[in-house]
Amino acid sequence: MTAVPEVLFVCVHNAGRSQMAAALLAHHAGGAVRVSSAGSAPAESINPAVREVMAEIGLDLGTEFPKRLTTDAVEAADVVITMGCGDACPVFPGKRYLDWQLADPAGRTAEQIRPIRDDIDARVRTLLGELTEAGRKRGSVESR
Repeated sequence: MTAVPEVLFVCVHNAGRSQMAAALLAHHAGGAVRVSSAGSAPAESINPAVREVMAEIGLDLGTEFPKRLTTDAVEAADVVITMGCGDACPVFPGKRYLDWQLADPAGRTAEQIRPIRDDIDARVRTLLGELTEAGRKRGSVESR
């Protein structure tokens, strides 16, 4: 793992789950982790209800947009977290891969998306704890 861990969140459209996860991890990590997200078949824009539920907790996705998954993005990551993208993500040796089974927010209301957001938030906090603890053990990430 690199001195500052790199986490890549991947879902099909990069318009909901992966965008929420990336924003939440970036927020909680405060620069201790590099974060990116991508999709195997990116949508035109981020789901408006996802933008709404993230704004409710003070995270603005206004400048974010769906991005295409590339081999370079996977190669750069230490941890790749997939969210319903099946076999679309290339696999490289030495990477940590996690598959988070999460409901797809597409077509759901803000009320239906809030529990998905909260589930992602809990998972992101756990992941951050693992990444920063591993870094402290190696001496490569400062304790906060």
